[in-house]
Amino acid sequence: MFFLVQANVYLDPDHYKIFEALEELNIDYKVINLPPSAEKIDFETDRKDVFVYGSVTIARLAKQNTHWFPGSFYGGNHLYEVYSQFYGENLLNHRISVLKISEELSWVADEKKFIKPYNEAKIFTGKVFTETEWKDFVFEALENHSNRITEQSLVQVSEAKYTLKEARLWIVDGQIIDGGYYKFNDNTPFEEKVSEEGLNFAKDMIQLYNLEKAFVMDICLTDEGWKIVEINCINSSGFYPNTNVKSVIKALNIYFSN
Repeated sequence: MFFLVQANVYLDPDHYKIFEALEELNIDYKVINLPPSAEKIDFETDRKDVFVYGSVTIARLAKQNTHWFPGSFYGGNHLYEVYSQFYGENLLNHRISVLKISEELSWVADEKKFIKPYNEAKIFTGKVFTETEWKDFVFEALENHSNRITEQSLVQVSEAKYTLKEARLWIVDGQIIDGGYYKFNDNTPFEEKVSEEGLNFAKDMIQLYNLEKAFVMDICLTDEGWKIVEINCINSSGFYPNTNVKSVIKALNIYFSN
């Protein structure tokens, strides 16, 4: 398989690991720069066994190249409106509201909400906001036209919930290839490897709905047990320091080369 990798991915400090993995595995690849305003991928190849990796921009634009396989998994089943029908209450944010970023939200005193982009995953980072923080963020984003945010941009709003620990899992052909924690809260004891309970929960979710041939699932432990934080497109999911990138790339290459 041939990997087309975006070079200018500045928000992921571990992005360089993909190049090390590709070199070690002796896999063909090409590195390209892609401006955020690009309307197509300026790259030509006779190969059709192409897999893209980088930002949401390259994942989205690669869908134009319908002759590439696997190309990109952007969109489709990754939309909350699709996978929520299957995962239901197993989602951390099961009940949500979707509205334009420019619309007024209703707040009560001292309330916090979890707000993230709805269908353009990386226009800003989803997190917990207070009323003041959210209004300041919206004002500045719309004033500065930052990260392609417009008054029509859709956001997903839900109740802010507490998590004890969170992990990212890389899934290929229904199998968890690698996983690692990226967040521990308060006094939660550190664990080097994702617990068996967390992995078993994820396996159950994959059995419930194997969303795509390859995807990323973020899970978390709450006081109500394990939940899915969100589903991410594998073509634009960032690595964490504990990600075994070589194992992920090797699994992708083997599966899609066959």
